[in-house]
Amino acid sequence: MSNNQGVVIAEQLVKTFDEESGEANPALDGISITIESGKLTALVGPDGAGKTTFMRLVNGLLKPTSGKLLVLGHDVVKHPQLVQDKISYMPQRFGLYDDLSVMENLNLYADLHGVPHNIRNERFQRMLDMTDMAKFTQRLAGNLSGGMKQKLGLACTLVRSPDLLLLDEPSVGVDPLSRRDLWNIVERLVEQEQLSVIVNTAYMDEAQRCANVFVMHEGKVLSSGTPEQLKAQANGLTYSARTPNHLPTRELQARLIDAKTLIVDAVPKGGEVQFITHKNHTVEELQSLLKDTSPVSRDASLEDAFMLMLHQQTAPDPNERDNQSGAITDDDSLSNIIQVEHGPEDSEPAIKVKNLVRKFADFTAVASTSFDVARGEIFGLLGPNGAGKTTTFRMLCGLLPATSGELNVAGHNLRQARAKARTRIGYVAQKFALYGNLSVTENLRFYGGAYGLRGKHLKQRIAHTLSQFNLPANARSGDLPAGYKQRLAMATGLLHEPEILFLDEPTSGIDPLARRAFWRTITELAKCGVTIIITTHFMEEAEYCDRIAIQDAGRLLALGTPAEVRNMAGDEKIHDMNQAFIAIVENDRAKRKDHSNPQGATA
Repeated sequence: MSNNQGVVIAEQLVKTFDEESGEANPALDGISITIESGKLTALVGPDGAGKTTFMRLVNGLLKPTSGKLLVLGHDVVKHPQLVQDKISYMPQRFGLYDDLSVMENLNLYADLHGVPHNIRNERFQRMLDMTDMAKFTQRLAGNLSGGMKQKLGLACTLVRSPDLLLLDEPSVGVDPLSRRDLWNIVERLVEQEQLSVIVNTAYMDEAQRCANVFVMHEGKVLSSGTPEQLKAQANGLTYSARTPNHLPTRELQARLIDAKTLIVDAVPKGGEVQFITHKNHTVEELQSLLKDTSPVSRDASLEDAFMLMLHQQTAPDPNERDNQSGAITDDDSLSNIIQVEHGPEDSEPAIKVKNLVRKFADFTAVASTSFDVARGEIFGLLGPNGAGKTTTFRMLCGLLPATSGELNVAGHNLRQARAKARTRIGYVAQKFALYGNLSVTENLRFYGGAYGLRGKHLKQRIAHTLSQFNLPANARSGDLPAGYKQRLAMATGLLHEPEILFLDEPTSGIDPLARRAFWRTITELAKCGVTIIITTHFMEEAEYCDRIAIQDAGRLLALGTPAEVRNMAGDEKIHDMNQAFIAIVENDRAKRKDHSNPQGATA
């Protein structure tokens, strides 16, 4: 196929599920897209935009309801096998076999794709070198970190040389280092092999690296073009404001994001808040809103343009609150949902960790870690995949016993009184972990009982929570929109009015619009006195925290406020938490490598 042809051409493409009911909204609503050959193309949009449906249509896994779809010059409806023989597809949950080694997984996928034995070794070696996994060929896939699993998944996807590569959110749940490595591999394939790649991503910095970007919403294409062309839509509307010393960054962000008649979006970054205004703003209005700091004009980013387009679709009336987002703000009286009072006897930290160790047989997952978390603090626990942060998090929640060390949560020693501590903490899992076949009320009743609520008190808390979180009592939980699923997960974690709320990567894989709404709720909870412990791979979210800890190889590398941690990166030019995280981890790894391989020693 020549480079001037479209590798994918869709004309008035429609895909509707449950056509027989006649009530379902189409997942794709008459979209027309031409994706250029030999380039890297991004699909971006909120949950339910139709991105994954489009990819599955391109791959011939679904049939369109109507319209035309040509892939690599073939009608994919008439000739799905011809197309599938030339495509490699990496879905969101790529199916590795945990009880097989890295090399056994590669051979299995080579068998499935009919890759001749005489070219396997060369292809395997190239993929292993590219993914930096050559020394792990005998390791079981189940023992790999999340980032390494993603790289192995990509290698298995590429055991044959495709004409088109489809990547459906390939970097969800992986840390910034793994994300960077994954994208370096993809960009090398595009450059060296002129491979056509379509990627569905929730990260705007990833979309920025693509030649073309299609912004989707509710089955339609809102806009498309190069990143520079899309960014131009936000020109003249983007500003930043430095947070005054006495005000947490998240509180300035909350003040801005609540001013819906003036502000489109706001997000903390590098000790300041970056925001977008509506077109009819005045400098005087901005200054009045900002009070004791001043707005500074800045260049627009792709995320600015993305948020501007989404807000134009989801909130045409800036005075009308968007209930689909899942945010609970001042208007909902969150202080009526939960209010933690701290008396003189509560001067002790909410969490005290001293010399915490966790071993699995001969492997030390967490090595002598110590820190405190103050009551009412938002504390971020960060680290690369496999760093030990999930193990630390599970010990803090009482889900995993420590091998040694001291661990006090909500005034209780977890090694002696784990059950008592659990009654004072709430937990929201990374994935929607509630029972999808139960109604909202049934889930609340079940989890309320698990937290020890009974009888009249349980009924009162359920009624109160349904009202304050604006949840549909009888709706089947699995059928809720993403924003409402997040509300329900938060509601179950707060039902028993805990002092401490644990959040395990709660925004993994959701779009920036939903992340803003979620953090608006967290900011309000912290004002109500709830202590928040959160793990996340979105480094922008570290900016919402009072303090953050970065772990790697089971060790604590950095602990402090976001500003203090950025300074620990050792480079005055680093103002971005993503860059700071990578620098801190890589600097420590380099020191450990030098220590284990002193000058003059051979590798």
